[in-house]
Amino acid sequence: MAESPSESTSDSPTITTHSNAAETAIASISTPRSHHAVPDIPIELIGEEEMALLDAALAATRAILSPSLRSPSSSRVLSVGSSRSIRSITLLSKRKISGCTDMEDSYLHRFRRNQALGVTDLTGTEWCEKQMENVLLLGRRKVSKAMKLGQARHLELEEEVVRRIKVRVESTEDKWALKLANSIAGVNQFLFEGLTRELPLLGFVEGQWIVGIIDEVRKPPTESSDSCPLLIDTKTRHRDTLPAEPQRRNGKLQLMLYKLVWDTLVTTGFPSRPFFRYFSLNPHEVLSREVRDNMANAGITAQTLEEVVGYYENTFKMLAIAQDQLLLRYEFQKDQSLLAEIRFDYDREWTIRKFGEILDFWRGEREAEYTPEEERWKCRYCQFASACPGNPNLDSSASSPSSPPRETPLAS
Repeated sequence: MAESPSESTSDSPTITTHSNAAETAIASISTPRSHHAVPDIPIELIGEEEMALLDAALAATRAILSPSLRSPSSSRVLSVGSSRSIRSITLLSKRKISGCTDMEDSYLHRFRRNQALGVTDLTGTEWCEKQMENVLLLGRRKVSKAMKLGQARHLELEEEVVRRIKVRVESTEDKWALKLANSIAGVNQFLFEGLTRELPLLGFVEGQWIVGIIDEVRKPPTESSDSCPLLIDTKTRHRDTLPAEPQRRNGKLQLMLYKLVWDTLVTTGFPSRPFFRYFSLNPHEVLSREVRDNMANAGITAQTLEEVVGYYENTFKMLAIAQDQLLLRYEFQKDQSLLAEIRFDYDREWTIRKFGEILDFWRGEREAEYTPEEERWKCRYCQFASACPGNPNLDSSASSPSSPPRETPLAS
């Protein structure tokens, strides 16, 4: 898996909320820090796991997305705060019956039913489909020290523009309202400040709901003739070298998927009726007083989730599509020094093709594939390697590389 903290797992509590006020859940809200006199606009600062089950792709159980709220100048974030018997993965992965797909036995139906696929679900699948299959069936990936350091760095970057407060939510509609409000607030911060971080996105792409959190969205330099937003992802490294090509490819795919969702929202809009239907939401339910008050402080005067969805759609309609050139940053964990900034061009055709291949796996159209032989050095870092037939170390005669290719050294 990629080493970005946003791709790593973290143990966050799953809190079920109820309409009964006595059983409401507490969420934390954050607002962006600014030196300018800008109105308070809520901004979301949550882990991908919380927001979109982005990282829940690495969990075997379903989790409830948790929101955050934030705003430019003093951002606010809202975060709402089973083991399985081991069966044959080979048998579980065979879902074809008489040439037809049994959708109810697909991973999408079993693990993301009425939920969106996260961008980290998609990049995790691209990294190794067999590892993703094992994670879904057998349990969460272990969190390494490097992942924890990466998470801490991302939190530090968030806190440069956001501070957290708490908001009480009383329903699923409340939580979704805050998630969308956080997106609206993040866009407002981008428009006011020229920069926002940890921007949550929810979009409908190629018949599938996708969620993601963009590390950073920045306006181009004033001297640039391009007015399109620049999408940036920051990854941390425990060594002062650039990663091998498969890791860079995975990071590029992540950014390209963010652009795909962003551009779809800007050009196609947000299908509100399918949204309410798919996530089983009541568009007309009046939101709780605390949620309404916090959104009003952020300039969002809405009474119902349907009104918040209207704000969300209109917010993205006034934006430009993202720049075709994307930016992938690598930092050294030890001292947070910048190792490299890799600029690359968006390849929509390649992104759509990879997206379709990944969806085929999730929808049960085909079985999971092992990572290519030349990339099986990844097995050294997989917790399931000791029992995986794709691991070259299980076969002493295997010639597959057991270590990654020489990583790119930095120029002296």
